[in-house]
Amino acid sequence: MRVADLDWGFPLVLVATSVLCAFLALVLLHVLIIRRQLRPAGLFDAPEDAAVFLFDDQRLVDATDPAHRLLDALPDGPSDWQRLSRYLAERFPDAPAQLADLASAGDVRITARDDDTLTLEARWRDGLARIALLDHAAREGNVSLDRLSHRAMESELRSMRETMKLAPMPVWREEPDGTVTWANHAYLRLATESADRAGGEALTWPLPRLFDPPGADDAGDGSAAPAADEGPRRCCLDPAGDGSDAHWFDCYRRRSASGRIGFALPADALQRAETELREFVQTLTRTFAHLPVGLAVFDRQRRLQVFNPALTDLTALGPGFLTGRPRLETFLHQLREAGMLPEPKDYKSWRSRIMALEQAAVSGTYEETWSLPSGHTYRVTGRPHPDGAVAFFFEDISSEISLTRHFRAELETGQSVIDSMDEAIAVFSASGTLLMSNQAYAELWQVDPARAPAELGIEEAIDTWRRRAAGGADWEALVDVLRDGDLRARWTGRARLSDGGALEVQVKPLAGGAVLVTFAAADACEATDPAPDPDSGRAPVRAGNGRIVLTG
Repeated sequence: MRVADLDWGFPLVLVATSVLCAFLALVLLHVLIIRRQLRPAGLFDAPEDAAVFLFDDQRLVDATDPAHRLLDALPDGPSDWQRLSRYLAERFPDAPAQLADLASAGDVRITARDDDTLTLEARWRDGLARIALLDHAAREGNVSLDRLSHRAMESELRSMRETMKLAPMPVWREEPDGTVTWANHAYLRLATESADRAGGEALTWPLPRLFDPPGADDAGDGSAAPAADEGPRRCCLDPAGDGSDAHWFDCYRRRSASGRIGFALPADALQRAETELREFVQTLTRTFAHLPVGLAVFDRQRRLQVFNPALTDLTALGPGFLTGRPRLETFLHQLREAGMLPEPKDYKSWRSRIMALEQAAVSGTYEETWSLPSGHTYRVTGRPHPDGAVAFFFEDISSEISLTRHFRAELETGQSVIDSMDEAIAVFSASGTLLMSNQAYAELWQVDPARAPAELGIEEAIDTWRRRAAGGADWEALVDVLRDGDLRARWTGRARLSDGGALEVQVKPLAGGAVLVTFAAADACEATDPAPDPDSGRAPVRAGNGRIVLTG
């Protein structure tokens, strides 16, 4: 019974094992069939060195080993499709547009722009995109590369990528038509932020052109201007469009073999500084507009940078000429043509005068009065400014000069009047300074009339009088009166000279503490008693010694 049981048990185990193996074989076959369906038939039929990618929309489903190595060598990006699209766009300019229509076209074959041995083949099968890169030159012969050279190339490549990744400025490459084919992380970051703030779609390839070249707006079709070195040019990136989050850059473009390379240096701080400077200049301009003095500021190249309306009124130079930023020499020449510059004897001396004017203004010493043919008189002042600039101020002082001349004429008339008097007259200020005297005073005391009155005082005058006076009590009384400095009533006395002559001396207070001293020959004076003093109302009485004393 046991033997029979053993004989039946072994076949049953063998049958069960066979059934299990058959089941596993069917399962494995089913998996292979499904995987075969997921991979289009041509995926593994490609050459061994071909880079073949299988995409489901922008998601990489599978790829050959060369394809994986290619992706690993590409710069980072939002997705594998974006990284590959960037690579393809540099070599196949039409690839982004044709791959976008792959679902409807079915098959696409494109040859590289600069290498006809490199081919892109794309197929659409069952909702999947098969992208194959075929290098026909690689099939004809392998390129030998030693390990050290390969390592050096990889090291240089990593260094360059790291440099561009850490660069704080946007850098990009573009086709002659302006299509962006490559960009560094700073550019991608700006493009992503701009798209997010503008509320647009997610960033896709080809990348948007953030910095339009000059002439792009005028082209009408959005094409770029002819490739040429450019820069710097101030560009504004304003995603919101209202200036609330605007960023400024100084853009440079350089020609390359396949298009142009662009660089955008951040210039927000420089733009703010220039805006503040421009507003400050505008504030100064508005302030200068109300000044009656003409202002002209020339930079270090001697070009007119700032002027005010008063300059136009004073010089008769039109605003059109001044806004053209003329040079200093042209400006002065135009003044000469308009008769607003003192006319020299010859042109050579005029040129020398212009050079001397500029040099004096730079050193800060130029100040001159211009008497113009029109009869006006201008005071022109030159002042140096930082960075080699120079400013000229034009002030019409015709009325001031006229008033000065009128005042001087009155003084001369007054001087002529007192010079015509026979009495010697001297006027001293409250501080004891000789203010004025006449010709009779100079002849009597033998003083130089050309000597400035401000150089003489009461003490000097007293010394001069004593040298010709015979002395006596009257002289001492006169000295006491003048030195006292608080004369409230007229003082009269007699004095004798060393040559025997006699003088009638009168001291009279004037307004502001001034004192008038007169000397007259005694024989010309009347012998009658003096009249009552008009200021005090008291009658002066002559004392026995010849002095006049005041009595109540």
